[in-house]
Amino acid sequence: MTDIPKGTPQEQAAILMQALPHMLRYDEATIVVKYGGHAMGNDEVARDFARDMVLLEQSGVNPVVVHGGGPQIGQMLTKLGIKSEFAAGLRVTDKATVEIVEMVLAGSINKQIVGFINAEGGRAIGLCGKDGNMVTATKVNRTVVDPDSNIEKVVDLGFVGEPSKVDTTVLDQVLGRELIPVLAPVAQGADGATYNVNADTFAGAIAGALKAKRLLFLTDVPGVLDKDKNLIKELSVSRIRELIADGTITGGMIPKVETCMYALEQGVEGVVILDGQTPHAVLVELLTDHGAGTLITK
Repeated sequence: MTDIPKGTPQEQAAILMQALPHMLRYDEATIVVKYGGHAMGNDEVARDFARDMVLLEQSGVNPVVVHGGGPQIGQMLTKLGIKSEFAAGLRVTDKATVEIVEMVLAGSINKQIVGFINAEGGRAIGLCGKDGNMVTATKVNRTVVDPDSNIEKVVDLGFVGEPSKVDTTVLDQVLGRELIPVLAPVAQGADGATYNVNADTFAGAIAGALKAKRLLFLTDVPGVLDKDKNLIKELSVSRIRELIADGTITGGMIPKVETCMYALEQGVEGVVILDGQTPHAVLVELLTDHGAGTLITK
């Protein structure tokens, strides 16, 4: 369970006085947390994360965890001798690969997170996009530019999908009942095939469908940085577009902020990008005055 706060009674009271207004703000609110593959680096961090989820649930918040697992999938594919390639930032997923993706995401990783939460006194339930037709996916192809010829070509990514429909029936039955859903980003298509869905995109779709108060992306960076590598505490959608245009936001951060903007369009009140390797980052973000990452709002 959560450690007892250290310090004098007065110091503990000061901590509570700071936290209580935030706890009231998020009372009965839905918070979707995307728990990244790199943020799942070690057991100590995982236990801290589990404690945070349990404390949020006990405080009247409805946390929903969506997890990734790219590094763990890569390790399993290497162990089994299956070659894996990437195109346009996404894993090319053939029939053999998607079976491993489902096994690792909906199996070992999902149940490991469930186990950590349960060990800290919570009641987690492991699900994936297939359960109750929660997420229906459509096949994704990407257009890339050949560096030699500079000609655009369409790349077939195999069984890679993106959410086309979210049905919250199962989650509506779970939330508010002292249960913490832990979701793996594997979904079924209308064609019956299984699709590997980018975890960020999956989390954005879930948060939008649930009209979540906050969507938190736990990553391996502090948040969105300016050109001097300083953390930007708050951003609007219009400012994000300016920072992409002037080259401040580059590389892998671009699809992440694009997912943030998509989630806001779907009805999420605010999206935060923060460092998941920082101890109790979720609690610092939600229950303190100064927060922990970059808050993005409309």
